Order: sequence, then C-alpha cells, then structure tokens
Amino acid sequence: MKKQLITALFISIVSTSASAGSAFSDAKDSVTYRQASFQLIRHNMADIADMLKGEVSYDAERVTKRATALATLTSLPWEAFTVPGAEQGGGDAKAAIWQNLDDFNSRGAKLVSDAATLKAAADAGDQAEIRKAFGNFARNCKACHEQYKE
Repeated sequence: MKKQLITALFISIVSTSASAGSAFSDAKDSVTYRQASFQLIRHNMADIADMLKGEVSYDAERVTKRATALATLTSLPWEAFTVPGAEQGGGDAKAAIWQNLDDFNSRGAKLVSDAATLKAAADAGDQAEIRKAFGNFARNCKACHEQYKE
C-alpha cells in the first residue's frame, strides 16, 4: 500500500512538470495525489512522534530529516482540492471542505507554516522547541481532520 501511494505521488509530481496545464488528469487523480501526500506527511509525523514519546530512540539527525520532509510535503496536497470536480472524486474528505474552502485553505497554510517552524526547531537541535513546534503542528493537523475528514 505504501509503495502504491509513493508511486502515485511520484507520478503526480512527474506529470506536474511534464504538462503546462493541470497536474491532474481528473478528479480521481487529484484524490490519489492528495491521499499520497497526506500518507507521506503521516509517516514523517509518526516517526517524530515516536521519538518524542520515547517509543524509539531519539535521533536528532532523523528528526531534522523528517521535519525537512514535512516542510516540503505539507505544501503539496492543497492544490488537489481545487481541481474541478475534486469534491466528487472520492476519498474521505467531507463536503464541508468545498463549503468552507477559505477556512480549509487557511488551515493548510497554517500547517505549512507550522512545518517550517518545526524544521527551524529541528535545525537548531533544541528538543524543547522541537516538542513545542511539533505539538502545534499536530494540534493543527488534528483540528483540520476533525472538521474536514470523514
């Protein structure tokens, strides 16, 4: 499953650079892209969470690697919600997204900002700041899920 999502994300990224128009062939393609993006966000987020909870050994280099990935990955899924017909493409996004697109997009922008703050904390290597930045990132992520995910 993870390989399929990563492959789908890679194909979507490649098709973005290959075409002058939309990165997506249709609404279903946009759903595949956003799901792959969120899956990669989840993976990187979970690894940091496991280290902060002490479930695995803390590795500052790995935290920085994951935070750097999150700073990039969090910018990816949002355009896939603006594709014509995206609300009909399937997935577990609630209709409330398209009814409140400005709020949804502002939450996406905040997630990108939170990821940048997390990356800066990881680059500095201060575990207390990493913990604080990660907490803000995770709370924002959860609040959006509560509002906009089935």
